Amino acid sequence: MTIAIILVLAYLIGSVPTAVWVSRIVFGIDIREHGSGNAGATNAFRILGKKAGSGVMLVDMMKGFLAVKLALFSPFLVNSEPFVNLQIFLGLSAVVGHIFPIWADFRGGKGIATLFGMILSIQPIVAVSLVAVFLLMLMLTRYVSLSSITASIAFPLLILFIFNAHELSYRLFAIATAFLVVLTHHKNISRLLTGNENKVPIFRKRNSG
Repeated sequence: MTIAIILVLAYLIGSVPTAVWVSRIVFGIDIREHGSGNAGATNAFRILGKKAGSGVMLVDMMKGFLAVKLALFSPFLVNSEPFVNLQIFLGLSAVVGHIFPIWADFRGGKGIATLFGMILSIQPIVAVSLVAVFLLMLMLTRYVSLSSITASIAFPLLILFIFNAHELSYRLFAIATAFLVVLTHHKNISRLLTGNENKVPIFRKRNSG
C-alpha cells in the first residue's frame, strides 16, 4: 500500500463526524448549531450529555489511534525513524480530517480527542501521563478547555525533559501541538479570563441557582 493511499485513508478515518452523526441520528439536531458550535467531544458533553459525550470522545480518540496504525502497512521498519515520522503524518492527517471532515461540509471539531488517540498509539506512556494531567485539571476546575490546554503544554515538556524522545520530528510535533492547541482555544482563553467559560459537570453536580 503506497504512502499516499494510507495518508488519504487516515484523513478519511479522521473525517468521520462522530458528534454530528450522533446529534442528528439520536437527538434530531445538528450539534454545530448549539453551544460552542463545535462538532467535538467537549460540545457533545455540554449539549448531548455525559453518555453521548463519552461515546463521541471515545470514537474520536479511536480515529487518531487507528490512523496511526496504518503505518504498519508501510514498507518502513517498525520503530525506525521513518516509521515514526509516518505515524506522525498519519495522525495529523486524521486530526485534519476531524477539523475539516469531508463527510460534514468540512466543519468539524478542534481535534483534541483525535490528537490524543494519535499520541496513545505512538507512545502510550506519554498519553497516560497526559490523561493524568488533563483529569487533575478537570477535577480542580471543571473546565475542559483549560484541561486540554494544560495537557497540551505538558506534552512537549514530557517529550523533551522526561521521556527524552530522540526523534526530531516527534520533538517538533510536540512543541507545535502545544502552540496549535493554545491557538485554537483562543476564544476559550478569552472566556476563561472574563469568567464566562462554561464548566462541565462531570465530577460534580452543577451548582444550584
